[in-house]
Amino acid sequence: MIQPERIVGLVPAAGQGSRISPLPMSKELFPLGFRTVADKVGPRPKVACHYLLDAMQQGGAQEAFLILRPGKWDIPEFLGDGSDLGLRLAYLTVHVPFGVPFSLNQAYPFLQGAVVVMGFPDILIQPRDAYQRLVRRLHQGQGDVVLGLFPTDQPDKVGVVDFDQTSGKVVGIYEKSNLTHLPYMWAIAAWRPSFSEFLHRFVMDRQRQLIGDRAPHGLTALPPYTETPIGDVIHAALEAGLQVEAEPFPQGTYLDIGTPDNLITAIQQYTTF
Repeated sequence: MIQPERIVGLVPAAGQGSRISPLPMSKELFPLGFRTVADKVGPRPKVACHYLLDAMQQGGAQEAFLILRPGKWDIPEFLGDGSDLGLRLAYLTVHVPFGVPFSLNQAYPFLQGAVVVMGFPDILIQPRDAYQRLVRRLHQGQGDVVLGLFPTDQPDKVGVVDFDQTSGKVVGIYEKSNLTHLPYMWAIAAWRPSFSEFLHRFVMDRQRQLIGDRAPHGLTALPPYTETPIGDVIHAALEAGLQVEAEPFPQGTYLDIGTPDNLITAIQQYTTF
């Protein structure tokens, strides 16, 4: 019997939320609009991360891992096992602040053979079928990774992407760059097991450079470090010969609620039921 493809959502949620602190909850749980819940009468609050999880489910994910830093226990307490979302949710913790790749790698033991859809729980994207389109391109193409691209006019704050608009082949990713001629940034991704393996090796090599062979939980003090963006890992994968493709959304939108101005915009745009 042919087994159905396993698609797993990966949600890095270890951030401090310092740009909009203090908050009475993790920023991923900030209420933005309303939703219906089975067996509940009337509309119920919809929180920021619900939008990402809904989109992942629409893209074919039936399970998702949320990677937290210790202390963000309000997220599992609120989301629970995901049954009211139609997803199986599980939670992992990361104990070093070296960047998103280290968070994502916590799920490595649970990803064997799976297609991954990845996104950030404090970022609101349109269109709603974005992950469907990424997974479809992954299946139809030869890419190890497919990136979802959104227009940007702030290349110095995001990861801009250089790609062939005919073939969709990505040739470079540049984090917080002055390359203002590149009009697209990446915000979401889908990838094959080949990239999960590459990410794991990359993180293990970088961790050895930072802390040697010591286990992270045994550290008494952190060495000097700069956080590693996940875009740097994808760029390294390109240089290693993996294939990265782009799925641009020319009319798509991207809103990071992690700043006060963007949070105000999100509240204004997502208050209707």
